[in-house]
Amino acid sequence: MSRNESRIAIVGGGLAGLAAAMRIAEAGKQVDLFSLVPVRRSHSVCAQGGINAANEVARQQGYSEWLHMDETLYGGDFLAHQPPVCEMTAWAPKVIDLMDRMGVPFNRTPEGHRDLRLFGGSLYKRTHFAGASTGQQLLYALDEQVRRHASEGRVNHYEHWEFLWPVIDDDGVCRGLVAQDLRTMQIRAFRADAVVMATGGCGTIFGKSTNSTICNGAAAARAYQAGVWLGNPEFIQVHPTAIPGQDKFRLMSESARGEGGRVWVPRKEGDTRDPRNIPEDERWYFLEEKYPAYGNLVPRDIATREIFWVCQQGKGIGGERMVYLDITHLPDATKKKLYAILEIYEKFTGDDPRETPMKIFPAVHYTMGGLYTRYEPRDDNQGMVQNAPGNMMTNVPGLYAFGEVNYQYHGATRLGANALLNCIFDGIFCGPSVVSYVDNLERGAADQPQSLFDDTVKQEEVKVKELFDAQGDENPYLLHKEVGDWMTDYGTVIREENDLKKTIDRLQEWKQRFKRVKLVDTGDWSNTNMTYARALGDMIRYAEAILLGALERRESRGSHYRLDYPERDDDKFLKTTIARYNAAEDSTELEYEEIRMGLVEPRQRTYGKVEAADSKDDAQERSGAEAAKT
Repeated sequence: MSRNESRIAIVGGGLAGLAAAMRIAEAGKQVDLFSLVPVRRSHSVCAQGGINAANEVARQQGYSEWLHMDETLYGGDFLAHQPPVCEMTAWAPKVIDLMDRMGVPFNRTPEGHRDLRLFGGSLYKRTHFAGASTGQQLLYALDEQVRRHASEGRVNHYEHWEFLWPVIDDDGVCRGLVAQDLRTMQIRAFRADAVVMATGGCGTIFGKSTNSTICNGAAAARAYQAGVWLGNPEFIQVHPTAIPGQDKFRLMSESARGEGGRVWVPRKEGDTRDPRNIPEDERWYFLEEKYPAYGNLVPRDIATREIFWVCQQGKGIGGERMVYLDITHLPDATKKKLYAILEIYEKFTGDDPRETPMKIFPAVHYTMGGLYTRYEPRDDNQGMVQNAPGNMMTNVPGLYAFGEVNYQYHGATRLGANALLNCIFDGIFCGPSVVSYVDNLERGAADQPQSLFDDTVKQEEVKVKELFDAQGDENPYLLHKEVGDWMTDYGTVIREENDLKKTIDRLQEWKQRFKRVKLVDTGDWSNTNMTYARALGDMIRYAEAILLGALERRESRGSHYRLDYPERDDDKFLKTTIARYNAAEDSTELEYEEIRMGLVEPRQRTYGKVEAADSKDDAQERSGAEAAKT
């Protein structure tokens, strides 16, 4: 790598990574793109429901980019910094237009306009979709663009490579990374003038989730242990509708409710009749009764808690932890839009959801928290300075975080269909910020001594050797199951101080037991036993930040619900949690950062009867007034 050839490494082949690779390659930079799996199998392919934006059709309903921002901040219980959210929602229509031009087959109305569907947290149709496989279509479109740059020599794919550690010099600047080929098991260093982490969420920490099993948070945890801070790690979203399975949960997209699906249970407890034989007046549509305006489209944290509560009261199907998600009443044309997810349900349960209501239950789904990032706000607060080098850079210079691994944008709860937008926006808007950073470097990765990279490689080789040499009595798969069970039981839907404390105490035991993990495969080719065990140690460190953040946040906000502190406390906790890793003590330390406001004032988040009665008019009037003030 010569000094005049800038090189940027991107870790993660999903939407955020691909969008960043496209923009950075367009600027003439060399890109190394690392992915655990083939790019087209990245977890973004599993996103189903849609992507939000205020296009012309949405504006005809009275919708706007400002209302999109307001819904996002309100949905996130005002925990998100406002300038980045404002910028993201302002760019949303441009993102949709760009993806349309790239060939994404968005559903169309008979008049030829892009079709829209309802999604949770809004009374407006503002979600664009491609059937029920929107993520897949967006991923494939971006992959084609990146492969065009690859054919011209500007992008190098490193598929089946795992990120192990960032290379950080004595001044605390990121100069590259160390990764491992998961086939040959070779560990090597890669010089890079900047590194972009786009590695997604950490659902596997909770054992079974709707995430792919590769979404274990290990890459983020390694960056965290190397000195990168975490932001709001305690905020974990549980999706209200998933198919329970022995190996994992499978998502039943919010698009099912967006198209008119209804959640219900029999009014009579323990009723085990075929749901098709239960009359309407003997069905309890509990979301529609409690939230008459939003009904089945309340945000995910609210729907999750309501379903969880119904089942806790013994009112689930047959007294079990399940409720019905019913789309049987929908027209055939609507069911066709949902073909992708209905096929998944039928494949894994054997029941046809077109004829029989689906049985679903909440499951861990999304990570609002992640690597801490900064941004450069505009003077008027309404967005970020375009091309500013600091946009979405972590506290480590030269190390960026895009997409789900970036804690910005969603606050305490993510609104459905904002994730795909977040990922693409980060890549498109913040990719040029990485280029600006690299262009202004006085000394690049090529100027660093080889010993810096060799030492980091040796560090990772020692870790692998220690795993191979360990002769303990712990099975990593059983230990992971215990970690996941405890994290799910005490760190997801409902949290309480004593439960959190005893889980943190148990976590200290997990750290010690991990040192006694024994591998059954010590081979030097495609050793998944070793990579699984190694990731488990990283997941335990990440879990500590989640639990400690949840313990110290003594309030309820969005997806973080404390049974012992059921109210939101803006005076004490309208702040970002920052988690730092203390390597000497192998522990987590917390501090808090004020939220940058200025566009929308916090208000009670209810989605209830009083507010919902005239919420459209109120939202328009309020947003118009606030826009005028700023």
